[in-house]
Amino acid sequence: MLNIALFGPPGAGKGTQSEFLIKEYNLFYISTGDLLRKEIANGTALGREAQNIISTGGLVSDEIIVQIIEKTITDHPEANGFLFDGFPRTYVQAYILEGLMLKLNTSLTCLINIDLPEEICVERLLNRGKTSGRSDDNETVIRNRLREYNEKTLPVLQFYREKDICFSVNGLNAIDRVTHEIETIIANELRKKPLNILLFGYPGSGRDSQGKALAERFGLEFISTNEMLEHEINNNTPIGKKIVDLYENGQLVPDEIVVQLIEMKIIDAKNVKGFIFKGFPRTLVQSYILDGLLKKRGTSISMAFELEVPVLDLVNRLHERGKTEHSMPYDASTAKIVKRLKEHESKTLPVIARYDQLHGVTKIDGLGSFDEIFARLCSEIENGAKHLR
Repeated sequence: MLNIALFGPPGAGKGTQSEFLIKEYNLFYISTGDLLRKEIANGTALGREAQNIISTGGLVSDEIIVQIIEKTITDHPEANGFLFDGFPRTYVQAYILEGLMLKLNTSLTCLINIDLPEEICVERLLNRGKTSGRSDDNETVIRNRLREYNEKTLPVLQFYREKDICFSVNGLNAIDRVTHEIETIIANELRKKPLNILLFGYPGSGRDSQGKALAERFGLEFISTNEMLEHEINNNTPIGKKIVDLYENGQLVPDEIVVQLIEMKIIDAKNVKGFIFKGFPRTLVQSYILDGLLKKRGTSISMAFELEVPVLDLVNRLHERGKTEHSMPYDASTAKIVKRLKEHESKTLPVIARYDQLHGVTKIDGLGSFDEIFARLCSEIENGAKHLR
C-alpha cells in the first residue's frame, strides 16, 4: 500500500500536486480541508464547530479531525493507498496517523513537504481570495494560518525526519519540476520496500515455472513448500525424517513444520528484494501465519496473482506431467487429479478471497506460451509496483 502525506504551507500548491498523485498512483484522497468543508456544507454538528474555528484562522481540534479521518479510511478498505493532504498537522496527529496505519496493517511510505517562503504564500492566497469567495482568504486570517502552521505543523517534519521518510521539494520551481521531484522521491522509496508476491493457481497452472522465472527477473527469493519439504527429505535431516514418517502414515505435514521451514528460508535469504510464495498459504490458517511472519520482519504482502486455466486443460497438463520425472503422486489417474483439484477449491479459494479483499488478487490468463504468460505477469508486477498494496 502506498501512503503519502503531502505537506506545505497554505498556498504551496498541494492541491495541484494532489491531482497528479491521485491519478498517477490510484490513491484515495484525504484532504482535511475538503472533508471539513463537506461537513460545514452539510450543516452537521462537526461542521458548525469547525466553521467557528476556521473563520478565526485557528486549526480544527484533533477530536473533530480524527473522527472524520478514521471514518474515511475505514470506509475504503479497498483503496490502493491514501494521499493525506493537511493531516497530520501536529505532533499528536502524527502519532494518531501511526495508529490508523497500524490498524490497516500498513504504514506511511513518505512525507513530501513543498517548501515556499511566507510572503509568496500570502501573495498566492490573496490572489486566490479574489475569485474563491472563501472567508478565510484575507490577509489577517492568512497570516494567522501561517503562524499556526509554523508553530504546530513544522515539528511534525522532524518526527518523520527521525523515521527517515521526510523529503522536501522547492515550491518556487515550475509545477512540472515540482511534480518530477515528487515522482523521483516516491520511486526511490518504493525501491526500498520489499516486494512480496503470492502466486495462486490450481495444480497444473504453471505456478512453479512462472514463479521461478519471476524470482530471477525481479531479484526475489522463490519459496515453494514442496521444494523445501523435498530438500529436507533428500538431505535426510531430522525434519525430513519426520516428513517421511508422516507421508508413510498417509498424514499431511503439519503447519508447525512448514512454518519452521519458511521462517528459516526467510531469515537465510540474503540480498533479495522480496519473496514470491508458491504453495503457501494453502489454508486460511496458513494465511494468518504468513501475515504474521512477514509482519515480524516489518513487511507484508505487496501483491497477489492467480493463474487461471480451464479445468480440462489442467487435467491434460497433469496427465502429461505424470509421464515425467516431475510427476506428483496425484498425477497417476484422472480420479486422483480431480480429487486434488477439488481439494484446492475447498481449501485455497477462501484464501484467495481473503487476499482479494485485503490486497486485491489479479487474475492472469494462464493459457498460451510460457513467454506470453510470463509477459502478462511481468507487466502487472511492474505496473503494480507503483501502488504496492
